[in-house]
Amino acid sequence: MTAFRFHLSFALAFAISMPAAALEQTVQRVSRSDNSLTLSTDKGAVRVRFLNPESVEVFYQPTGMAQLDSFALVESRSAGAAVLTERKGRVEFGTAALKVHIDKSPLRIRFEKDGRTLLAENGGLQLTGTSRGFNFALQPQEKLMGTGQRVLGMDRRGHKLPLYNKASYGYTTKAEQMYYSLPAVVSSNKYLLLFDNTASGEVDLGKTDKDMLRFSAVDGRTAYVVVAGDTYPEILENYTAVTGRQPLPPRWALGNFASRFGYRNDAEVRATAAKFKQTGFPVDALILDLYWFGPDIKGHMGNLAWDKKAFPDPEGLIADLKKDGINTILITEPFILTSSKRWQEAVNAGAITPGPDGQPKTFDFYFGNTGLVDVFNPKAQDWFWGIYRGLKKQGVAGWWGDLGEPEVHPGDTRHLIGSGDAVHNAYGHQWAKMVYENALKDTPDERPFNMMRSGFAGSQRYGMMPWTGDVAREWGGLKPQVELSLQMSLLGLAYMHSDLGGFAGGEKFDAELYIRWLQYGVFQPVYRPHAQDHIASEPVFHDAAVQDVLRPFVNLRYRLLPYNYTLAYQNSLSGMPLMRPLFFSDETDPKLIDNAQTYFWGDAFLVTPVTEPGTTAVNVSLPKGIWFDYWNDARIAGGRTIAAPVSLNTIPVFVKAGAFIPMAAGDMRNTTQYDSGKLQLHYYADSSVKSASGVMYDDDGKNPNALRDKQFERLDFSAKQRGKSLGITLQRQGEFAGEPKIRHIELVVHNWPATPAEIRVDGIAHNGSRYDAASRTLQIPLRWSTPSLTLHIR
Repeated sequence: MTAFRFHLSFALAFAISMPAAALEQTVQRVSRSDNSLTLSTDKGAVRVRFLNPESVEVFYQPTGMAQLDSFALVESRSAGAAVLTERKGRVEFGTAALKVHIDKSPLRIRFEKDGRTLLAENGGLQLTGTSRGFNFALQPQEKLMGTGQRVLGMDRRGHKLPLYNKASYGYTTKAEQMYYSLPAVVSSNKYLLLFDNTASGEVDLGKTDKDMLRFSAVDGRTAYVVVAGDTYPEILENYTAVTGRQPLPPRWALGNFASRFGYRNDAEVRATAAKFKQTGFPVDALILDLYWFGPDIKGHMGNLAWDKKAFPDPEGLIADLKKDGINTILITEPFILTSSKRWQEAVNAGAITPGPDGQPKTFDFYFGNTGLVDVFNPKAQDWFWGIYRGLKKQGVAGWWGDLGEPEVHPGDTRHLIGSGDAVHNAYGHQWAKMVYENALKDTPDERPFNMMRSGFAGSQRYGMMPWTGDVAREWGGLKPQVELSLQMSLLGLAYMHSDLGGFAGGEKFDAELYIRWLQYGVFQPVYRPHAQDHIASEPVFHDAAVQDVLRPFVNLRYRLLPYNYTLAYQNSLSGMPLMRPLFFSDETDPKLIDNAQTYFWGDAFLVTPVTEPGTTAVNVSLPKGIWFDYWNDARIAGGRTIAAPVSLNTIPVFVKAGAFIPMAAGDMRNTTQYDSGKLQLHYYADSSVKSASGVMYDDDGKNPNALRDKQFERLDFSAKQRGKSLGITLQRQGEFAGEPKIRHIELVVHNWPATPAEIRVDGIAHNGSRYDAASRTLQIPLRWSTPSLTLHIR
């Protein structure tokens, strides 16, 4: 394995580092079809196609060069009317929002918005015998984010980075190459640039030439996409419109997971589930790592069938867990070992990717001698999915796809559509597509759960929930987790999350590190402690002191379910991430781009994890406006950096003045006990906020077509404050089967100055409110059954 990796890496580095030459072209003819322009040149064709009014694809098709279809893009929708203007030697093609300027000889393309150049090619398509790509000019103060999983800081300009998905075991505070690379950048110049190429490649972000951005690859598609927008959220909305939006997850996916490497038998699984119940920790899912199909680590991968000695009655186990509201998730991998029970079955089915000789390719890696399922081949997909289908019939609720970079991927494998080098970065993407689409086909009334480690641009449309890989179980592993999630969220992968507590190594249990990681996890997309099992990953197996600190945090995760589920809804509508970078609050301040410690959790919360031992205060950059300390309601003026005090029981969490936060009314064992008919609605009042609004999304938690078929209810909240008078309006619209006809809401108004002289609900005097002078909170119980309800406080 080591020798293979060395030679492949050397070959790629040599090929990609060779200087490319521009394919000089002259446009001979221009033809148009709807929002697509074809430039016929002396060297082939170039297609310029608007995907939406602010997103355009440029696809170079040199004569004789085979091209793959795009993996990144969804089927094009209406792009609005693009206007073509031809002048001598030049062409302008564009919408009101984005214009493409084309010089005919030599062919050069430039992109303009509102009279300002966003981006310009430097030399057109770049070709050598071993690489292909594009160069673009950079502006002097331009910052560049993106390129996928890396630990480098938010601004990645000045780096030259591989575009090759590769495991990064035990990483900490620096990693240039990781599990999920993305050939895309987001610029402070307000554009997103995607190199739509799945092959082994490289991106040079101004390292070789400080004024040049270079994408190159050893094979693959010679196309790129430019996305514009007035704001970063608009850019992300336009980008996810053309690469696909994340479907709503099953609601239980926002709960707590029991996971480790790994549960070895039926008794361990049952004992773990019982321990959660005994200690009062909620849990919604239990994940089985590779011991479900074999008694030890090596030699069994590819069995993909229960080890009946360890799990004699898997159907009974899954059913018993389900009775307690716990969903079962299984790990799967695309490697079929020659020592596994299914090897010959896979060979006979034509499922194993062949080598140059046309025979199933085998090679060695950590787990044994293996072949790789060709997920690009329909025959292989049919065989592979047949295994999933059988497990689903046993009651399995979700899938964990591991090692899908693929972790080892010989470049000379011959997938149905191309070589290993040509399609490497699309392997996890195609695997995710296979799982997601077949799951929906087989169980059309359920939302698939699809957690995978690697993919490509657009993988979010297959419900992918990626994680940050085998992070070191140390403080250095915790430090980069915000950066990793924010960077991926900027490119549509909004459910990026970490193995809470850290995965790899750790000689002994560090209670403080563990607590800090799981506290941060409350405000990340997936709550999943996971680790090598010489130290328990589950809080229920630690002492009472650790449990007593963490139980309120895990319960808070569940209390926030109405709020968090609404973030999932917003992401599915527009691509807006759950974790949002600080620069979303003030796009005029480029320094905010560099902040990788503090982030927004939705609109209401500002969070800064504690990433140093012995911390008693954390420096937090508060955006402009008024903020409230979530733990004690202290009112703090923003627009500055503060030293936020913390104890072991708190991390810096602030709430924006004017925020509405819907919460569950009480604790629950898991999401089966969630009742959206009983809510707390928190409003953070402040005289500086004259008007405010909020929203809550609600549906049955499982219908995959809830948004399409409008099977949901939306609750809208608005507030208007004038001095000591506050008006709040609640409105509901939409419906779904099983919706609460009556909602019992406890409205909690924070930062209210005194006991009200009067409270009226729909014009009728209201009694029964409680005012706490110490906390300055006003609690008002409400019974809501009408389309709207208006409340006035004086």
